[in-house]
Amino acid sequence: MGYEQDINMKNYTEYEKRLYRNMRYTTITSWKAPIIWEGMFDSILYDQRHADKNSSVALTVFAVGRYLDAYLKTFLTSAEQHFMLGLPVTYYVFTDSPEKVPNITLASQRNIKIVQVEKHTRWQDISMMRMRTISETIESEIRHKFRYVFCFDVDQEFKGRFGSEALGDSVALLHAHYYKLPKARFTYDRNPKSKAFMETGDFYYHAAIFGGLWQNVKHLVDACYLGIIEDKLNNVEALWHDESHLNKYFWIHKPSRLLSPEYCWDQSIWDKRDILVTRLVWAPKHYETLRSGSSGQEIKIRTPM
Repeated sequence: MGYEQDINMKNYTEYEKRLYRNMRYTTITSWKAPIIWEGMFDSILYDQRHADKNSSVALTVFAVGRYLDAYLKTFLTSAEQHFMLGLPVTYYVFTDSPEKVPNITLASQRNIKIVQVEKHTRWQDISMMRMRTISETIESEIRHKFRYVFCFDVDQEFKGRFGSEALGDSVALLHAHYYKLPKARFTYDRNPKSKAFMETGDFYYHAAIFGGLWQNVKHLVDACYLGIIEDKLNNVEALWHDESHLNKYFWIHKPSRLLSPEYCWDQSIWDKRDILVTRLVWAPKHYETLRSGSSGQEIKIRTPM
């Protein structure tokens, strides 16, 4: 019984059957923004369109403390294999240890820019630094050289195509642990004293990836930074720091394109029926190595209640 009765599935490949099942899930938002899943786009057409438009991409990533040793080399080498191939890309690596950034072989029209930043110990300060630094770098350099900006967490590894289909005016990512859950289980900040406070929303977005036109990314990080600053002045800290403020921003300023969990998948999730392609995966968390101390950051991970 169910959706397979509506079509004769006998002569379809297993991939085609899974692709058909995928259509059970939302592929467009109430405000008509596409949600990008495998099978929804022609990669050759997208790549040609962006090549014709001379699209270029700045990728920002923070590798502070022991995160650099644990994750940066894998992140960069895998990005060179899968991220926006064929387009000009510059990796902006923000780190407190520039001398430790690994040497990576880069393809034509691809570069690395290393930017030194301070190391902070508290998540609120880390979030503030991240948003402020991205904004300042967009203003001073990126806006003059690149059309698009994508911001990534470093503890991730590219596994498949992460291409021009992901580019858009304002791009948000559906969180792998929440995309099928009811809104009542979304972990928005529920503290009315916080600027990130939300009673409800559209989706739950993951701050591990966000992007878009440089103007829109700058507007986003500026808004999040101001929210974090105001919370700090009021002795308030949002539940999930910059991610809470990012969700509030996208509730008010709807993204024009949403990336499905294919674009940032947690391989510990047992139900993978929707995921035809894993384009980026969460890297294993080395808890003992990354625990607060000399690393300058403390792991704070959660899954749905």
